[in-house]
Amino acid sequence: MRELRTDGSAAAIERLSRALAEALGGGPAVLPLDSRDPGAGELRTAMRPELPVEPGTAVIVPTSGSTGDRKGVLLSAEALTASARATHDRLGGPGHWLLATPAHYIGGLQVLVRALLAGREPAVLDLSAGFDVAAFTAAATRLCAGPGPHYTALVPTQLARLLAAGGAATAAAARFDAIVLGGAALPERLRVAARQAGIAAVPAYGMSETASGCVYAGVPLDGVRVRIGAGERIEIAGPVLAHGYRLRPELSERTFAGGWFRTGDLGRIGPEGALEVLGRADDVINTGGVKVSAAQVERVLGDRPGVAGCCVLGLPDPEWGESVTAVVVPADPAAAGEELRAELRAAVRAELGAACVPKRLLYVAELPLRGPGKVDRAALRGRLT
Repeated sequence: MRELRTDGSAAAIERLSRALAEALGGGPAVLPLDSRDPGAGELRTAMRPELPVEPGTAVIVPTSGSTGDRKGVLLSAEALTASARATHDRLGGPGHWLLATPAHYIGGLQVLVRALLAGREPAVLDLSAGFDVAAFTAAATRLCAGPGPHYTALVPTQLARLLAAGGAATAAAARFDAIVLGGAALPERLRVAARQAGIAAVPAYGMSETASGCVYAGVPLDGVRVRIGAGERIEIAGPVLAHGYRLRPELSERTFAGGWFRTGDLGRIGPEGALEVLGRADDVINTGGVKVSAAQVERVLGDRPGVAGCCVLGLPDPEWGESVTAVVVPADPAAAGEELRAELRAAVRAELGAACVPKRLLYVAELPLRGPGKVDRAALRGRLT
């Protein structure tokens, strides 16, 4: 196993890309770690690099741990390349990629795999100091000045920042033939704003266990099969699947039983065959005997113009069992008062019913994030309890 610590700099990405190319060709498996992550040492220890790597593994991808449980996902060269080829087929053929998300997570790592398969050097946005709108604008403008097609992958938070900046930033984003949006759900309001700005945003659903996004705009990539299993759980099969978790054979066997990956997400298949993701199974709030989907409440709140971000949790309550609690980042801090609270609660009541209305609605300047733009729900829950 080859351990590579990255800090988001171009030099670190180049080292990772070379190691990845070797791994895809049958070389040592790669374990990418974030050198800025305070838990990187603990995660490395859990991966036991001194022990043999599970057969067929090219890359071990640590999950973000946004729900509190970090695992090492075992991905083969076949799964990684199957995902990359299916993505190119869906988007319009191999092209030039801009890496703009952390490469130690699967979304960024797949940008490198796609670039390797396309035989084209990826443009790399230096993320050592975080995502910078001006730097993205400059990198995108340079890349898109050449022959296409041109692609990049972002998380919704990054897209929101580009749209908020407007001008050259929005124009640069609109030059891409496709921007794959993953890591978190794409709010409807953001999707509409991107379309109006001429940005070809493609919402993707997937995770490390599926070698990145495997369902684009509700439609599975070629070779990928999706079904709704027991308890409305989304289940996925196909050549993009991981073959287990590092040093956790029992969990691997249970999660990937019969060639189907049983996700932690709830979903349904719409009348036209498109997958609709309803949220995580463990985010269902049982309040007074009524089951409330945190994701649905977040969707209603997130679509309100006064909300820049939100997270909904079920917190212990002596009367209700759990109380629906909303943590909101206001678009205008000066307007964060009782009037906005009343407006948000009324919107939830009108669309979802009285049981879904947040009993507590708190304002914060920002939400804790972990991984590729995901809210760190475990950390937020810890703060509130």
